[in-house]
Parts: sequence; structure tokens; C-alpha cells
Amino acid sequence: MSNHIVLALIAAIGGIMVSLQAQLMGIMDRQLGTLESVFITYGLGGLIIGGTMLFYRGGNLTAYASVPWYALLTGLMGLIIVGAIGYTSPRLGLVPALTILVMAQFAAAALIDHFGMLGAQIRPLTLIRGSGILVMLVGIWMTLR
Repeated sequence: MSNHIVLALIAAIGGIMVSLQAQLMGIMDRQLGTLESVFITYGLGGLIIGGTMLFYRGGNLTAYASVPWYALLTGLMGLIIVGAIGYTSPRLGLVPALTILVMAQFAAAALIDHFGMLGAQIRPLTLIRGSGILVMLVGIWMTLR
């Protein structure tokens, strides 16, 4: 199987998991609250990945000091992402909430690529790429109507 096909399948599985997670977090959010649902999500996820890391690699994190300080903000960003998904999904519905999330993700990614921010390889925002983002905006408008 081609490397691109494998990568596309992994990305598709991730996308499916986002939708499932959004629905399940919405259930927890309504019954427990946003903070509690984020805590359960991150707490359980942290235990699972911590155990996996210890099993496969022995848990060696000594090289963390070589990582730029701003890269460590990913934990905070993950909390915001998970909290936003859990809070908005039961209130807007899965399709509108995730459509807005993905659109914002595409727009930010296009800017990061275009300007080579945070060490990204520069990939200019061409007319074709910009048109794709515009099509997504129209799709969001149609989804929210």
C-alpha cells in the first residue's frame, strides 16, 4: 500500500474519532459539566498514553528541555480544543460545531503554511488553495442554515 494511502487512512480514522469524541463529550458535558468532561477526557487519555510510553520507551522525557518553550503550549491548546468540542457539539449539533472547527483549522493552517510560521515549510496560499477555503466557507453557511 502506498505511503500516502496509509497516511490518508490514519487521518480519516482520526477524523472519525473526532466526531465520536465530540458526541461522547457532549453527553458528559451535559451531565457533568465542561470542566469535568475535559478532566475525564484528558485524565484517562493521559493514563493510557503514559502507560503506553512507559511500556514502549521507558518514559524517557529528558530531551524535553531541547523543545522550544512555545511548543509546550500544546497541552493548553488541547484543553481548549477538547473543551470547545465538548461545549459546542451538544449546543450547536455535531455538523455545525465540527464544520466551524474544521474551517477555522483550515484557515489557520493556510496562514501558517503561507508565512512559514513556527518552523513550517512555506507553502504559498495560491488561488486554488484560497478557492478551496472559500468553498468551505460556503459549505459552513449552507450547513448552518
